[in-house]
Amino acid sequence: MAQAKTLTKNEIDQVLAYLEKRKYSERNRAMFFMSLWAACRVGEIAALKMGDVVNPDGSIKGEVRLSASQTKGGQPRTVFLPKKLQEELEKYLVTRFIRNPEVPFFHTANRLGFTANTLTQHFFWMYRNAGIEASSHSGRRSRITELAQAGIGVRTLAAIAGHRSIIVTQRYIDVNPAMIRNAVELV
Repeated sequence: MAQAKTLTKNEIDQVLAYLEKRKYSERNRAMFFMSLWAACRVGEIAALKMGDVVNPDGSIKGEVRLSASQTKGGQPRTVFLPKKLQEELEKYLVTRFIRNPEVPFFHTANRLGFTANTLTQHFFWMYRNAGIEASSHSGRRSRITELAQAGIGVRTLAAIAGHRSIIVTQRYIDVNPAMIRNAVELV
């Protein structure tokens, strides 16, 4: 199976420009950034409930604890939300009127929760309509590659990705000319 495309800075900007003009732009930006900045799988994004992301006082949590039923490997894990992602989620939350902890955090136009399959299709069309050939896994793979390029160790990357094996994580890292250039300059 082919690896998901790693997004460039220009492609990320292209997606954001496309989303800015669309209905539900705050929701779509927030879902895109959950994939890109938190390295979440599309199924994990779809499975989020309001109570997973929002504190009782209405603020966005800094850490999201996913249960075994919300993850691919059936292992619970913690997703750390960077400040910039928390700010994007706050912008989205303003558009939500129901704050019941059991309702889906991200909703469809019909106010229902996404399934992993419908959200995968949503990402596919979002990228396609933005003029990019990418998949729902592209944000996740891009984040892991970006962090590897910044020098983050593979064990930390595996924890961020929710992988039990660093071998799986290593497959996510897309080696690019900048990484090679930085490596040879260390000599």
